[in-house]
Amino acid sequence: MNRKIIRMEHADATAKIFGNCDSNAHRIEKQFGVTLRNRETESGDSIIIEGEDMEMLNAAADCVAYLHELSAKTEVITEQSLQYAIDMIAGGQAKELAALGDACICITTRGKPIKAKTLGQQQYIDSIRKNTIVLGVGPAGTGKTFLAVAMAVKALREKQVTRIILTRPAIEAGEKLGFLPGDLQSKIDPYLRPLYDALYEMLGAETYQRLQEKGTIEIAPLAYMRGRTLDDSFIILDEAQNATPEQMKMFLTRLGFNSKAVVTGDLTQTDLPRGQKSGLATVVKILDGIDDIGIHYFSERDVVRHRLVQKIIQAYEKYDRELARREAERRAAVQQKLRAEKNDSKNTK
Repeated sequence: MNRKIIRMEHADATAKIFGNCDSNAHRIEKQFGVTLRNRETESGDSIIIEGEDMEMLNAAADCVAYLHELSAKTEVITEQSLQYAIDMIAGGQAKELAALGDACICITTRGKPIKAKTLGQQQYIDSIRKNTIVLGVGPAGTGKTFLAVAMAVKALREKQVTRIILTRPAIEAGEKLGFLPGDLQSKIDPYLRPLYDALYEMLGAETYQRLQEKGTIEIAPLAYMRGRTLDDSFIILDEAQNATPEQMKMFLTRLGFNSKAVVTGDLTQTDLPRGQKSGLATVVKILDGIDDIGIHYFSERDVVRHRLVQKIIQAYEKYDRELARREAERRAAVQQKLRAEKNDSKNTK
């Protein structure tokens, strides 16, 4: 039986790694075929990892070592962060995982540091730092909007820009809301609520209200961007899959001097009328390869919500692939039938 020992500085780090009712330890044991146990000594705690397969033992040790580092940065090791660590190490990306999440973007009003939780998120943040325009495309729960807002707040605090502008198309998600009561702001608020939520967490309600009154932060529907030139601004277009190609072109051409734009969207959740092309689907093809424009694609592995969200996304992708396969087979069968009928007609003549 092979063995590895990882020493812990504090007992609470051991508790975080093992998890509630040793749930984390059980998952690591199941994944890598090892046994984990805790040994308490006068000099401190140690986690002992035992297993027959040396390669799997080393992988389990890498996982525990990463979780040990993570335990110093977070209050609890979540189910998502544990599964992501297991997946990365099982895929041979232990080195990339070790360098993840060291840089803090900003601190929330509750004192929580905002950092990248996945390699995809880290690449997205790096792309925003490097490029003037970034297109973030991917499924729900990957942090596209939240991280973009965090980068905008960071830029504002460091005086890289003088204002933050957030916008999104005013499209209902598959249902008609009718005539909403109130003034213009009251009518558009339901569409912009996710942006408010992110700003409240970063800045707090009072600070947000003060900055909005000064015009430092502006939240408006996409249609209100027409005719403007946005200088010294950090601009975020959210839910861009619901923008038409014409709206997307209009938005991107608003960019002024010393400004940065981030466009986020999920191409699988388009709410445009049937037959209407998505501006996001078009623009990722048009702008691909242009210098100073970054296009980042998230995957289901970057989902940082409940683990079921990842499984739901995978299930929908499998369903869509099956529909596409059936449609391709149907078209091939129709083409084959037409060719056969054409040949029969020639033979008859």
